[in-house]
Amino acid sequence: MSNNKKVTIKDFCHKTGQLVELDVPEFAPLPPPYDKLDLQPKFKALADETKEKYETDLDGITAVKFPRPETEEEKRELVGKFLSGLKKLFDRENNWGFLQPLFLTIEYCAKCQTCASACPIYNESGEQDIYRPTFRAELLRRLYKSYVKKGGRFLAKISGDDIDATWAMVARTMELAYRCSVCRRCAQTCPIGVDNGLVTRELRKIFSQEMGITVEPLHKKGSVQQLEKGSSTGMTPVAFLDNIEFLEEEMEERTGLNFKWPMDKAGAEILLIHNAGEYLAWPENPEAFAIILDAAGIDYTLSSDLMGYDSVNYGVWYDDVQFAKVALKHAQIAKELGVKKIVLGECGHAHKALTVIADRVFTGDFNIPRESSLTLLHEIVKQNALKLDPSRNDHIVTTLHDPCNVVRLMGIVEPQREVLKAVSNNFREMAPHGVHNYCCGGGSGFAITQDLNFPDWRNSVSCRAKLRQILDVFQDIIEPEHNKYVCAPCSNCKGAMRDMFTYYGLFERCNILYGGLVELIVNAMVDIREGFLEWEWH
Repeated sequence: MSNNKKVTIKDFCHKTGQLVELDVPEFAPLPPPYDKLDLQPKFKALADETKEKYETDLDGITAVKFPRPETEEEKRELVGKFLSGLKKLFDRENNWGFLQPLFLTIEYCAKCQTCASACPIYNESGEQDIYRPTFRAELLRRLYKSYVKKGGRFLAKISGDDIDATWAMVARTMELAYRCSVCRRCAQTCPIGVDNGLVTRELRKIFSQEMGITVEPLHKKGSVQQLEKGSSTGMTPVAFLDNIEFLEEEMEERTGLNFKWPMDKAGAEILLIHNAGEYLAWPENPEAFAIILDAAGIDYTLSSDLMGYDSVNYGVWYDDVQFAKVALKHAQIAKELGVKKIVLGECGHAHKALTVIADRVFTGDFNIPRESSLTLLHEIVKQNALKLDPSRNDHIVTTLHDPCNVVRLMGIVEPQREVLKAVSNNFREMAPHGVHNYCCGGGSGFAITQDLNFPDWRNSVSCRAKLRQILDVFQDIIEPEHNKYVCAPCSNCKGAMRDMFTYYGLFERCNILYGGLVELIVNAMVDIREGFLEWEWH
């Protein structure tokens, strides 16, 4: 075992045992008060029997929890399936949706390492070589040249690009595909448009679609459960309606409004779809949406159909088949209701799934217009459809987290900022922000992956850049007597922050909370009883 940062492709394919060892003191230092190492939790060591049971030879962390093969025959069979899936990635019939950008990425990367300087995981890990965006890309490039491209290993050896398809390589690649949050800062910064974030997703597809190997929270407890029960949370349509009834009663208690959600309303202008997790973990968010849309006179409906109340689409992170099944169901529900368009609540990956990526599979009548709730909220505020008083939020200093898939992928940058400035007198920007923001650390499924020691890796490595930003923006008021709020208009980001805030004790030590955008809007509405959100500030 070694904590040597430099790892060669040969090491990756052949070296036995754990390839690298991560150590918190080697990571980039954090701002006060977390500049003291004793305030930074340590990685939980996996028990020896766990390491013997699961493949952990990349970095001692496991997201996939794949049992070690017992025989050499089993290993050869798995390597064969991997190579079969590899060939399908570069076959137009099997990967027509993503073949062109993948091929261009593989063929034209200049290996300038500009993407490495932009990668928060690589930089925050103490610059571990295996976390470079180009390391994954180089693996795939050599595999393509050795096992797919004409001339195969003969020409690859001549050019020095050959690679051995060993089980050690496959097992480590399986885990390495889940050490990237697919934030795509690498793609944004690349001077020639290479997308190493796409490489991560395409590698995951080999394991899922060809080998049946997935991260359980994404697949079995995620998209499979959603398709069977109606929601990735397991909430069935009946349970959803019961939950809605309970929240209506709660909303009346909190605001004095005798409110009923419009449900399954045919011909409405808008079908509003939230991440189903909001109704359970952060119910104040869908409640705030309801108050705002009602007050603004927006003609909308919710759906109680199977999956109609859950915008989650975990397939966007790992499996084209699962993605398409979920996306088409969402379009079908909208079509049957006869709505003019779908509006997505505060969920970044749902934006990516149902807008940018769904454009690859929606045709004809299924190509229903889709819009972000952030642009709709901006329109409502700018048209003065609500009576707002920003001084009602004067007790809070607010900053804004930019969800990667809303801001960097879709370019929705200013609407949420203009809304924040209309409802808060104490708004300050993180640095960097907008399209240059850092990921929350929970992207690509990390926020819901909770098994064994993966949460330690997420909180200490992939969330570290966002933690640094939050601490930096509040450094002058970091003491707990100041009320601080991170506005994060994305349920997946809130999931990552929930765990990160708990892990580091951000509320207890610094009095920092997180939440959505619509809650701040309602808090500024003069017609709503004071204290819609009863934050227990110090």
